[in-house]
Amino acid sequence: MPYREQQFANSEIYHVTLRAIDDNLIFKDIDDYYRGIFSIYEFNTARLVKIRERRKVRAQMKKALKETITVPTGVNDERDKIVEVLTFSLMPNHIHLLLKQLKDEGISNFMQKIGGGYGGYFNRKYNRKGHVFQNRFVSVHIEDDNQLKVVFVYIHANPISLIEPKWKEIGIQNPEKVIKFLENYKWSSYPDYIGKKNFPSVTEREFLSKVMNGPQGCKKFVENWIRYKGEIREFAELALEEAEEKEKHRSGR
Repeated sequence: MPYREQQFANSEIYHVTLRAIDDNLIFKDIDDYYRGIFSIYEFNTARLVKIRERRKVRAQMKKALKETITVPTGVNDERDKIVEVLTFSLMPNHIHLLLKQLKDEGISNFMQKIGGGYGGYFNRKYNRKGHVFQNRFVSVHIEDDNQLKVVFVYIHANPISLIEPKWKEIGIQNPEKVIKFLENYKWSSYPDYIGKKNFPSVTEREFLSKVMNGPQGCKKFVENWIRYKGEIREFAELALEEAEEKEKHRSGR
């Protein structure tokens, strides 16, 4: 189950990455991706969620998300949230999250719940045993608005590798195709940030949208980076690589 010995500070923001063991696939079909989204939503609470109640809510949410793409009427959001989920991106073998901690140990508890909850679902569905995710998740503290903007782009740009696998080495070959792809990539918070209702109940967008000057500002910032790529990717990747190296040192790998 993913954990960290690091102490996270309340009201501070962190870029968190959770990877599968040996880079195995953790999302094999559309239902797995939906379950990943529901996990991000459901486990963001300090309260104990009863499995039977959670299954009922999930069934209602799944139907609503596929048809109206919103939380269904009559389903009250009674979560006692432990983090604010600012952005997310689900990739076939890992998850990117931008989290603001609201309660003591909120990030650690949230990640443990996701690891245990989604991991249990995955093992039952695919008749397997053992850990699904690496024992430790990786985190980078966001220290200012500039880093916040950089990581906002980096998280939402991750799916580019699904259509241009070598973009990090040779650059983006078809910017307009990439822009369209990201706008319609269902398993990230980017569509909601640019005004397309996708999973509007999952993320808290008001604060970050202000930093990015609203939906049009978010869209322009990402598109300019795609067309005129600078050092945004490099900053975020270097920070993650440094964090990953520290985790390897801590765990003795």
